[in-house]
Amino acid sequence: MRCLFRQRSNAAVTTCIAGLLSLVTFPFAIVQAHDEPFEQFPLVIQCKSNETYHTFYLSRISQDGIATYRASERIAGTITLDGKAKAIGGEGGGTCVGKTLTELRASHQAYDLKR
Repeated sequence: MRCLFRQRSNAAVTTCIAGLLSLVTFPFAIVQAHDEPFEQFPLVIQCKSNETYHTFYLSRISQDGIATYRASERIAGTITLDGKAKAIGGEGGGTCVGKTLTELRASHQAYDLKR
C-alpha cells in the first residue's frame, strides 16, 4: 500500500494509517482462526521401555508442527499430527516409537486435556 500525498489532509492521512494498520493486523487474525496447537496434541503420553513405565509430558510445539515430549532421566521424543513417534538421542523408545497419535490414543497411551 502506498500513501504518498502532495497535499496532506487529515482524512487522507487517517485513511492511509487505517489501511496500513489493517495490513499489520491481518496476519494475526489468520493465526487466531486456526486451532490452538496444544488442543491438537495429547498432554501426556505413557510408554514402557526396559520394563519401566515413563510418562512423557508435552513440552513444546515448533512452528513446523513437531511436538516434543519429555520425561525424567533426560529422555524425550517427538511426533507430528500425521507422523509417527520418534525417540530423541537413542535407538530405544519403547512401546511408543513408530506409533501415530491415533494409535497412541487407541492403545490408551495418550491422554488429552479436557476442558
